[in-house]
Amino acid sequence: MEASWTVVAVLVLACALNVQPKHDAGDIAKENLKTQQILAQYLQRRLFPQYYLQQQIKATLEAAAGAASGTASGTASTSSSAAQGAQGAQAADDEALQTFESEQVAYFNDPDEGEVTSTRTPRKQGPPPTSPPPINVLDPIDECSSANCLEEGGASLLPNRWTMPLLRLGEKRFYLGIFFKANWYRATQYCRYHGMHLASISSQEENDKLEKHIRDYGLGHEHFWTSGTDQAEEGTFFWMATGRPITFTNWNTGEPNNFRYENGEEEHCLELWNRDGKGLKWNDSPCSFETYFVCEV
Repeated sequence: MEASWTVVAVLVLACALNVQPKHDAGDIAKENLKTQQILAQYLQRRLFPQYYLQQQIKATLEAAAGAASGTASGTASTSSSAAQGAQGAQAADDEALQTFESEQVAYFNDPDEGEVTSTRTPRKQGPPPTSPPPINVLDPIDECSSANCLEEGGASLLPNRWTMPLLRLGEKRFYLGIFFKANWYRATQYCRYHGMHLASISSQEENDKLEKHIRDYGLGHEHFWTSGTDQAEEGTFFWMATGRPITFTNWNTGEPNNFRYENGEEEHCLELWNRDGKGLKWNDSPCSFETYFVCEV
C-alpha cells in the first residue's frame, strides 16, 4: 500500500514539473503595456532630455509634498535636490538657447557723423523665423524717422535679416520683401497682412529711384513682384493696389507677350526684371512664379 502511494506521489510531482504556465489575454496585454511604457520613457529620455528632467523634478516635488511621514530634514533635503535639479535644467536650457543666439541689428543714418551706424542688441531666441518680424506700418508715419525710413537719395544700407528700411518716394513708402520668395498671391497676402499693398509705379522717376534702391542692396539681378495684373481682362493691366489702369509703362522689349507654358499657364502678373542688362524693366510672368516683391504704404 505504501508503495502505491509512493508511485502516485512521484507521478503527481512529475506532472507538476511538466505543467507550463498559462497566460490569459489580460496578462499579455499588461506585459505589452509595460513594454510600451518602458520604450516610450527611453525615447523620451534620449530625444527630449530636458523635458524628461523637468518631469522627474515635478514628480519628486509632488512625492515630497504628498508624503505623510518623514522628518523635516528629509523633506528639506528632497526639496534642495529638486531645486538643484531645476537649476541644472535651467542652465541646460540657457545653453541650448545660446545655440540659436543672434543679434538684432538696426541700421540708421547718423546725421552728426554722416555715415551708417549700427546698434547691436544681443538676444536669445529660437530658430530664425521663416518670415521677418512684422513691420509696424499701421501707425501714422507722416514723419519719416531715420531709424526705419530712407529719404530719396539717402545713404545706401546693407540689408540684414532683422531690419529693412522703408524707402520714401514722395507720398509713398516702399518696402522690399527679400526675406523669402513668394508667388504673386502670397506676396499680396503678406503685404496686406502688414497693412500694405503690392507696389504700383506711376512715373519713370519713381521707377528709376525704386530701381536704384534695389540695386543699392545688391539685388538688381533679381525679380520683384508689383501689384500689376491683367487677370480681369487679357492685355488690360491695372494696379491691384489702387484699382487704376496702368498709364505709365516701362516694359522690356516684346513684353507683355502672355507666353503660354506647357502646363497651360499664362503670364498675367507684372514683375520687375533686368532681363537684358538694361535695368529693372517690366515683364509679365506666371502668377505662380515665386520671387521677391515690393510692398508700398
